[in-house]
Amino acid sequence: MEASNSKRTTIVALLLAGSFIAILNQTLMITAIPPIMEEMSITANSAQWLTTVFMLVNGIMIPVSAFLLERFTTRQLFISAMSVFAFGTLVAGLAPSFQILLLGRVIQSTGAGVMLPLMQTVFLMIFPVNKRGSAMGLIGLVISFAPAIGPALSGWVTSNYSWRILFAIILPIAIIDIIIAVFALKNVTEVTKPKVDFFSITLSSFGFGGLLYGFTSAGNNGWLATLTLVSLGIGVVSLISFIVRQLMMEHPMLEFRVFKYSIFPLTVFIGMITFMGLIGVETIIPLYMQDYRDFTAFEAGLALLPGALITGIMSPITGRIFDKVGAKWLVITGLVIITVSSFAYTDLDENTSFTFITVLYGIRMFGLSMVMMPSATAGLNQLPKRLIAHGAAMDNTMRQIAASVGTAILVTVMTTASQTAESDPTVSNPEIFGANMAFIVVAILSVIGLITALFIKNSRPSEEDVEEKDKQTMSPE
Repeated sequence: MEASNSKRTTIVALLLAGSFIAILNQTLMITAIPPIMEEMSITANSAQWLTTVFMLVNGIMIPVSAFLLERFTTRQLFISAMSVFAFGTLVAGLAPSFQILLLGRVIQSTGAGVMLPLMQTVFLMIFPVNKRGSAMGLIGLVISFAPAIGPALSGWVTSNYSWRILFAIILPIAIIDIIIAVFALKNVTEVTKPKVDFFSITLSSFGFGGLLYGFTSAGNNGWLATLTLVSLGIGVVSLISFIVRQLMMEHPMLEFRVFKYSIFPLTVFIGMITFMGLIGVETIIPLYMQDYRDFTAFEAGLALLPGALITGIMSPITGRIFDKVGAKWLVITGLVIITVSSFAYTDLDENTSFTFITVLYGIRMFGLSMVMMPSATAGLNQLPKRLIAHGAAMDNTMRQIAASVGTAILVTVMTTASQTAESDPTVSNPEIFGANMAFIVVAILSVIGLITALFIKNSRPSEEDVEEKDKQTMSPE
């Protein structure tokens, strides 16, 4: 379903603004944690839940979004999700205690989890196939730019004002977005009113939630910790049960048959590896700068900012290039840049300059802008329109899990390598050695992504192909 230009512009602006502030919240708390710990007299382990719980609830809500998109209109879902998000922002901003602040974050992430799959699905619905790259380039701008400016914005605000100002900045934007949506947003998705399957929702929540929490716990407590093993065990059993149930249902909550389309699983895998590297590097660099080099939180955030700006500028441009040449050579070029810059990060020491860190991160993000959304668009383009919501939900869910897995693996590598290096007299700084080892893992993952990209077919279906697919494959058997 294509929309008129004026209607399309309104929809695009609303969804971009809503998704931007929703995604920004994922990293907004990182540098605000120390002053919150001091004000509310809590430990670092407790405070870490402010970021962990946001990602956890986000990860639970994303798989449910495909069902919600079929159950409610675009307008109903957007206004509801943004209203929930705004209410959570208000609760967090006024929170008198840590428990209320944490509750506010839970409410926030319940609304935020729906926003990105909703935006991807709607964009693919309202733009013709030959313009989808440009549309998804705008989404790439939001996905990469919003998390990257979070630490810098948070560092500046918390250094000069109260951490509560962070929520005060976001709340008016959310409210304005809701008001405009009430008057201007129209429905663009097909509402089929599927029945609510509470058992599937429960299995999905325990499955994806268990995995996300398990991997997060592995990063904090170790892979053999009881909490980690129990969480991962519950997650795996619930997820297997969820998948089996979905494959047996005529109208599943989340359609796993999207993986039957040849290019889709490859692009999801590339997206997972790229996002794992993105979140991993955004974790390692601030740790290295703040803990091992005595840079401030604001300086660490500032080092990431030019890279975010580069991605913000490049994402729409690479989207337009995708519309002309397809995904394959864009993604391969981007992954070559990511791989080379990742290997360049494996030789950090006590004298590595701020400029080197910043410039190299900018180069890496330049490469990332060629990979993230072009690969996702290539995969989603292979799906018939009625399965795009399921594909978008699946793609985003896999990225959330990849971010958790990546962070857990890299933290484990850093810690283990540092401990091992302490007994090695040839290593002058065990902590920095650990960070270098983590970057080697990131570089190896990039190589794996590059090899996978070689198998992407450079085909983009026409409108007729998409309409034909709607009538054919994946019909209920």
